[in-house]
Amino acid sequence: MPARFRYAPAIVERFPTIVGGVLYAGKVRNGPTPGGLREALAAEVVRARERFGDTPLSEVPSLAAWRRAFRAFGVDPTQYRSAAEALLRRLTKGGELPSINAIADLANLVSIRWALPVAAFDQRPGTGPTTVRFARGDERWSDLGGSATDHPDPGEVIFVDERNEVSARRWCWRQSASSAVRDDTMQVLLTVEGHHEKAADDVAAALADLEALIREYAAADAVERAVLGPSRTAFETAAG
Repeated sequence: MPARFRYAPAIVERFPTIVGGVLYAGKVRNGPTPGGLREALAAEVVRARERFGDTPLSEVPSLAAWRRAFRAFGVDPTQYRSAAEALLRRLTKGGELPSINAIADLANLVSIRWALPVAAFDQRPGTGPTTVRFARGDERWSDLGGSATDHPDPGEVIFVDERNEVSARRWCWRQSASSAVRDDTMQVLLTVEGHHEKAADDVAAALADLEALIREYAAADAVERAVLGPSRTAFETAAG
């Protein structure tokens, strides 16, 4: 069975605390977000604002751990914030969260609930397996919302496929345009990751939430998931 997602040896050696939840779902039906999911996301936004209030996000254990990880590969986490911190910062400052599509919205819901970065990657035929590794600098990157092709900085942590195309930069800072889920997405890979002390429990719970939500709101079939770390670095699927 081919690996759909894996951590390179150098990553788990440098970051032995990494806990990565990975979920593959095939035969999904994405599209405009159903009313029930819109309501659930709105309620989660309210709870997040109540939960974090005026607490500095840098003091939230899961977010603080991501800040340490960013610094460890040479990135200023106040200039480039982890996806989870950026999302919660927007909400706690009174910003709104526009609806994108069902899968993107359910990923945001789980990210808000657990204060962990959650990413949803389109798995179109030919995408190939994703590897988390340090960038060489020659990989190709297309920013979400931009039109130009760029390259990651050597040494930053990236998600990259076998075509040398980057699907996420600075580990969990921003996703590429080519990997974003769209209304016609039929196969998706979701990841949720943490480094903090309770990461194993929180990632497992977040992964269970993702499975329940994607089955309910995207009619997912062929769902497979796993929790990765130094003792298990690759996720393989029977779906191929």
